Amino acid sequence: MAYSNQTWVNEFSLLGLSNDRKTQIYLFVLFFIMYLVTMLGNFLIIHLIRLDIRLHTPMYFFLSILSIVDICYMNSTVPQMLIHFLSSRKSIPFHNCVFQLYVSLGLAGTEFFLLGAMAYDRYVAVCFPLHYTVIMHEGLCMALAIVCWAAGFLNSLMETIITFRLPLCKDVINHFVCETLAVLRLACVDISFNKIMVTFSGFVVIMLPCSLVLFSYAQIVRAILRIRSTRGRHKAFGTCASHLTVVSLCFGATIFTYMWPRTTSTVELEKMIALFYTVVAPMLNPMIYSLRNKEVMSALRKALGRISEEK
Repeated sequence: MAYSNQTWVNEFSLLGLSNDRKTQIYLFVLFFIMYLVTMLGNFLIIHLIRLDIRLHTPMYFFLSILSIVDICYMNSTVPQMLIHFLSSRKSIPFHNCVFQLYVSLGLAGTEFFLLGAMAYDRYVAVCFPLHYTVIMHEGLCMALAIVCWAAGFLNSLMETIITFRLPLCKDVINHFVCETLAVLRLACVDISFNKIMVTFSGFVVIMLPCSLVLFSYAQIVRAILRIRSTRGRHKAFGTCASHLTVVSLCFGATIFTYMWPRTTSTVELEKMIALFYTVVAPMLNPMIYSLRNKEVMSALRKALGRISEEK
């Protein structure tokens, strides 16, 4: 399409997940329930970590940050999606679209870097248990958290700027949110440079933390295999199992979306995968960490016991 065909876009229309009205109502009910479960689960984890002094450790500090990221990430996309299910006009102003892309990308990047930091924390806990409290001191934990937030949003700023500086010839986004690849398809000009930058961004935000996770767990496995007692091995692996499950879910879906070769037939599949890490993953995270974690469940029983005594 020629550059002269460029038009100024004041707002975008989002095609969403379905055009069928009945299906949209069903989707609204489903995702509204998932939204409530996600908010409740993540706020509960934050509250339990704050209340129980036994959970005032680096592992749970990072877990509380992860819950905050998931809460913010879901609120950056899902409320708009729910409104669009009930609305006949599924539009979003240009500046809101820019802001949504920036915030969602920033939070997603923060989560990936945070998962890398959590892997490092587990590596120190298993491989250097006697020096754990010295290495993972409060200052280092806070610094790692700040770096995760800063790196995520700096990458997001770069990607958002180069995406929306493109001349756009269309205003219909084949997605349920403003997402990088979906917006790039509206451009009037060649987007080869943007595709390279998306790949580069994916390498920095996805593959680098993923490499840190793989390295950390390779060292953890080596350390666990040196433990002679079966009980000791189970205990060491138990401290890492929940984090490894979350890592597999988040990195697996995102690597497929941003690092896999693109074809026109993958557009709908892209939306399904985006739906997974936008709605499903934030809901599963607190369930995985709480149901598989004895300390969190113990803190929950203790909190419920206090409530029963007060009544």
